[in-house]
Amino acid sequence: MKKKIAIGIDVGGTNTAFGFVDDAGNCIYENSIETYPDKDADQLFKRLFETINSDFNKYSSEYELNGIGIGAPNANYYKGTVEQAPNLNWGFVNVLDIVKEYSDLPSAITNDANAAAIGEMIFGAAKEMKDFVVITLGTGLGSGIVVNGQLVYGADGFAGEIGHTIVDPEGRECGCGRKGCLETYASASGLRRTVYELIGITNIPSELREVGFNHLTSKDIADAANRGDKLALQAFDYTAKILGLKLADTVAYLSPEAIILFGGLALAGDLIFAPTKRYMEMYMLNIFQNKVKIIPSALPGANAAILGASALIWNELKKEK
Repeated sequence: MKKKIAIGIDVGGTNTAFGFVDDAGNCIYENSIETYPDKDADQLFKRLFETINSDFNKYSSEYELNGIGIGAPNANYYKGTVEQAPNLNWGFVNVLDIVKEYSDLPSAITNDANAAAIGEMIFGAAKEMKDFVVITLGTGLGSGIVVNGQLVYGADGFAGEIGHTIVDPEGRECGCGRKGCLETYASASGLRRTVYELIGITNIPSELREVGFNHLTSKDIADAANRGDKLALQAFDYTAKILGLKLADTVAYLSPEAIILFGGLALAGDLIFAPTKRYMEMYMLNIFQNKVKIIPSALPGANAAILGASALIWNELKKEK
């Protein structure tokens, strides 16, 4: 009898990754192709399924495909669409309709942060939890909210945009067209902006003063902070203060058991976890203090997005039983 696996697809602005994942979260195989974000969605999925079908041939004697889960920016779970994604020149497109041209397997799509939340619930740090929030700290800040074991999609499928709650209405310009969104402060790109603001308004000595903005990464800042660079440490503290403040608000709305930090900036470890927890408790309504954990993702970093996307379809298939 063949073992059952699902296809997990993570659509990114540069590359689109996919993998074959079993229902225990083991990634049997993974690969990626270029997205070509300036072209339409049809060209991506045509190339993608050509690659998937070719790659699956070597596994078809042992495994059986059960479904397709897709994580993509600005994806709408209810409609099967991607709508005005900032890094893709797709406009409004029904992705699940395109997928049906290439496969008759059950398929589902959601945004990448929601996929990460389902991945944590099925395969990761939230296996025993029914109420938690996943915050993805990448180029932007995404979030997936789970209440009573169910992902929160809201009336229109777009619930959970914590990254676009406003810190300062006159603050930093955001890619969404507004000012002062949380993701402009608490993200890898937000941390870089903070470093350059501090370079401009302080005289704190720092090795980061020698690095051009376009070459500076959040890892560079973390490495400098770990070497004791005061400006880098101050940038992390400022980032954590704003993130902690907004997480305290999040707890007041949702009372989760835990908040899981996921993504590149979370790899900075205690540089971000410890001060964020401290500030969250400082700003927290007293009835919630010291009740909510902030913990790291338990999805393996290299294929976390693929695991999250595959968890989406495994979760859908489980609902049908």
